[in-house]
Amino acid sequence: MCVKELLRDIEDCRTRMIQLAASGSFTDHMVVDTSNKLDELLNKYYTLTAKK
Repeated sequence: MCVKELLRDIEDCRTRMIQLAASGSFTDHMVVDTSNKLDELLNKYYTLTAKK
């Protein structure tokens, strides 16, 4: 996965998490799952960019 695609996925995931949280609870399982996915994507981004 290239950095450009990863950044797009991060923004998409962040937007989805915000939308889910706005329409429900921050502790809703969908919000938590999306937050965990966002964490994974951010960790991948950090790993890819730290090597350069």
